[in-house]
Amino acid sequence: MEYSLFGSALIFLIILGALAAKTGGSSIGKAALRITFWGTVAMGLTALVGYLFNVNV
Repeated sequence: MEYSLFGSALIFLIILGALAAKTGGSSIGKAALRITFWGTVAMGLTALVGYLFNVNV
């Protein structure tokens, strides 16, 4: 379940990055990569904080 959630989150980050770039008239590849990278970093930091404070959901 955990891996499928992470995978689907990455897919939706790519889609949202591409949609935002197309709407704004920017480079679709760069925007999708940027949003996917920083979204993954944010998810990782959130998981790290949860691990450090021993929080299980």
